Amino acid sequence: MERTLTQYIRALRAAGAGVSTTEAIDAARTLDVVGYADRTVMKTALGAVLAKSVEEKALHSRLFDLYFHRDAVTEPPPRDEADQAASPTDSEDDEADGDSDSADAFMDLAEAQDAGRTAMALEKAAQAAGTDGIRFASQASYYTRRMLEQMGVKALEQRLIGKLGEHTPEADAEARRMMEARTALQTRARAVVDARFELFGRAATETFLNEMVSERQIGALSRTDMERMKHVVARMAKRLAVKHARRRKVRNRGQLDLRRTLRANAGHDGVPFDVVWRTKRKDRPKIVAVCDVSGSVAQYVRFLLLFLFMLREKVTDLETFAFSNHLEDVGPVLESREFNAAMDHIVMQVGSASTDYGVALEDLETQFGEVIDRRTTVLILGDGRSNHANPRLDLFQQIADRAKRVVWLCPEPEGSWGMGDSCLLQYRPFCTHLSHCATAGDIERAIDEMLLAYD
Repeated sequence: MERTLTQYIRALRAAGAGVSTTEAIDAARTLDVVGYADRTVMKTALGAVLAKSVEEKALHSRLFDLYFHRDAVTEPPPRDEADQAASPTDSEDDEADGDSDSADAFMDLAEAQDAGRTAMALEKAAQAAGTDGIRFASQASYYTRRMLEQMGVKALEQRLIGKLGEHTPEADAEARRMMEARTALQTRARAVVDARFELFGRAATETFLNEMVSERQIGALSRTDMERMKHVVARMAKRLAVKHARRRKVRNRGQLDLRRTLRANAGHDGVPFDVVWRTKRKDRPKIVAVCDVSGSVAQYVRFLLLFLFMLREKVTDLETFAFSNHLEDVGPVLESREFNAAMDHIVMQVGSASTDYGVALEDLETQFGEVIDRRTTVLILGDGRSNHANPRLDLFQQIADRAKRVVWLCPEPEGSWGMGDSCLLQYRPFCTHLSHCATAGDIERAIDEMLLAYD
């Protein structure tokens, strides 16, 4: 029974539930009390121990029904010592007898009316075939075949070939019976494998696909990839929010503050029972995002803004601006509309003209300059191509001097910087950080580094 619980906890973890070792131990103790007999009580008890959030409770409910929806949850009995000691290749006669016995056992199992016995045999075959290791749906046929082999299908197929070669009515009838038996157990075995995939494979497949799409060039994403990316970005943002919330909770112990320590312990004759450390004041994150939404960059902006808005619980002070040849505050549009509709509106209204970074910087400084102060990170996403217009480096320097940091993310590779109408190398001396940003993973890493400056 311990293995049953261990595998269930493994399935929960594979699906994304954060089950700790302590919680796994508590679950084992809980089952010692409630037992396995009443599955409703068992489900409720495990849910109280293993599921900590609404999402995890829903996950537990789904996986529990899937994992324990079997005719038997007990582990198959171990093989006795006589079976283990016997060698399948003692002699040709023994091998022939073994094949015959395997074929007979396969037929008997396929035609048996005892559902519990069949379920137990399938469970034993699934364990022997290693079906818990399934990771992709394409592996289902492979594991189904391995299960059938564990139950003796090879011996059955050898007998089937012999019957088909006899060409008699009796042999043909027996051959049909064997094919029906094989089909029946194959269907049952495939159902077991499919259930194992839902438990152990689907989450692994999703994780693999998410990792692939997060490192794919944003400009090369297909429509299907775009739908997946919404979930990928949401998970990335949640991961960053949790990471940086935890970092801020850790107290930064620096040098001992002797004066405050003595004052705090004046009532203890100067004995330092209460030690006071000097702590550095931490700024709360404040981000001003300035995004080029011209045709060549708009797709990247969509994911950057989606990322930032997913982080609103962590970055409560967020200003968003978009520009092509003029700059607009797009925060109200993003707040009032569904995200995709808002982005479509922004790209259409702001991104339809020729790009002019100089005019955009002038609009930012003259109309919205007050939003930038000493704790502001100015985050710019754009290729720096200004159609040979005045880049207004003077304004960019003023903004950089006033801000805490200036981070520039460029969708173009570094080899293209400064080529043609690119002004990026002229802006570079005033940037705290300038990097190539082509994937969602790049955006995550850039925002992570940005937030580290506030921890």
